[in-house]
Amino acid sequence: MQPGVADEVLAALGDATRRAIVRLVTDGPQTVSSLAAALDVTLTAIIQHLRVLQACGLLQTRKVGRVRICELDHRGLDVLASWVAYNRRMWEQRFDSLGAMLQEDAEGK
Repeated sequence: MQPGVADEVLAALGDATRRAIVRLVTDGPQTVSSLAAALDVTLTAIIQHLRVLQACGLLQTRKVGRVRICELDHRGLDVLASWVAYNRRMWEQRFDSLGAMLQEDAEGK
């Protein structure tokens, strides 16, 4: 797992508009115009958000004629899933250790 990449994905998803874009493309490919219309955001703003989402691997775009199509990119989601799994294991181990320590302490009294 690459911590820097996970930080980029988490930072990208820290913005409500970008989370909404990811939700919309989860349902299937969307045009830039349809994203702007659905979110009531200017095309310029949508394009800036798309650049951030592409940079961290959450979104891919391709040009079809004069239209730009946006699709979900699973690489960013895979990074996020790895980060969550790693941190979950770490905290579970810490809680298990704490539980064992508390059990030993309770038995010693």
